[in-house]
Amino acid sequence: MDYSKTSVSNLAVAAVVFAAGLYLCLWSTSTSSSSTLYFPTQNCPCPSPKLSETILKSPKDELDMALERASMANKTVIIAIVNKAYADGGSRGKTMLDLFLEGFWLGDDTRGLVDHLLLVAMDQIAFERCRFLKLINCYKLETEGVDFGEEKLYMSQDFIKMMWRRTQFLGDVLKRGYNFIFTDMDVMWLRNPFARLSKNQTEDLQISCDEFNGYPHSQDNLINTGFYFIKSNNKTTTLFDSWYDMKDNYSIGMKEQDVLIKIMHMGVFKQLGPRVRFLNTLYFSGFCQDSRDFNAVTTVHANCCRSMDAKVADLIAVLRDWKKFKQVTKKYKRLVKNTSFFKWSDHKACFKSWIGFNFSAPVP
Repeated sequence: MDYSKTSVSNLAVAAVVFAAGLYLCLWSTSTSSSSTLYFPTQNCPCPSPKLSETILKSPKDELDMALERASMANKTVIIAIVNKAYADGGSRGKTMLDLFLEGFWLGDDTRGLVDHLLLVAMDQIAFERCRFLKLINCYKLETEGVDFGEEKLYMSQDFIKMMWRRTQFLGDVLKRGYNFIFTDMDVMWLRNPFARLSKNQTEDLQISCDEFNGYPHSQDNLINTGFYFIKSNNKTTTLFDSWYDMKDNYSIGMKEQDVLIKIMHMGVFKQLGPRVRFLNTLYFSGFCQDSRDFNAVTTVHANCCRSMDAKVADLIAVLRDWKKFKQVTKKYKRLVKNTSFFKWSDHKACFKSWIGFNFSAPVP
């Protein structure tokens, strides 16, 4: 065999392969530079220098993909959790999910936020309902061996288990680098909350209250974990780890909200360093403490209420009051600034839901 001829042939083949590769590389570069890639944000199409990285880097799992779809440009999402009871049950033909979405429809500057809502289903029926409603971002949270589909009465053992599973999941979202607003499904979004949240970049957690004492950094405020905005950083992920680690210490008779209050008063917030703002009920209100100003109210939470049917009944009244306010002020503009003219309907169903409840009895 003529080894010199073979070597020359091999060199020729290598040269052709190299030339072809170089040509493809140059062609790809020129093509990409001649076209601009865009991705949607809340307000306008903006160039995304990281889009090519997103395309090249495959998401690790379904949650990564769901978060990516729901995310705003600054890696912020809105998260709500739904189970069969909230998706497929209720009174007067309305489900809790129906009311929740209706709030976005009737609210001021809230309709577009649904594109950034990640609806986390706790069971298959809730997931199928989410898909049936053609919501963009549906994710099923698998919890092996546990049925979270039925209604969980306030402070029952199943209710407490579901709240801790929620905490674990939300801690996972933080670790993936996403900021988020978490909202219970019994919170009506009447205005865009991002406009009312503090713009102070040093604040890591902004959380709603059952009762607000007038001081946004006072730990004497009675917090409620049904609505909060949290940033993803080392301080908040460590806080969630510490919070969840206390689960077994306080597993009897204490929901995750009670444990968070307890560790706050134990000094864990100060120790770990997250800066916390407690949200004013004038803007982020609830049945425990109504907002007194329809012009300021942003969210209304059916807190201080025990059963789903009671929440549904009284939230229907909230949306009715809101529609009346909008209709009257549109017709009579002079009433817009009259804070005493409009008042919320009494939360009669929620009040009745507590009749016969034994507050001193062991958790069922």
